[in-house]
Amino acid sequence: MAESRKIIISLPSSLLQEVDTLASLEKINRSEFVRQAMKLYIREKKRIEKTETMKKGYREMAQINMKLAEMCLEADNQIQKKYEDRLAECE
Repeated sequence: MAESRKIIISLPSSLLQEVDTLASLEKINRSEFVRQAMKLYIREKKRIEKTETMKKGYREMAQINMKLAEMCLEADNQIQKKYEDRLAECE
């Protein structure tokens, strides 16, 4: 593990009691519990940020995709009209 540094934090008694209970169940000490909790929090925060970035990208692409779909539909309609006109000429 990288160099460790000691910090002092204040916790409400009820939260400390929960930490101690969970740490005991996990068979780890407070420091390890706090390290794991911090790592989990940071990972989750990054995951949420990545998800939000992806949502934003999908919203932006939705507008672009809609414009492309409309352009293609218009082109398809024009081709269909030309085809039908040619069929009408043959009759």
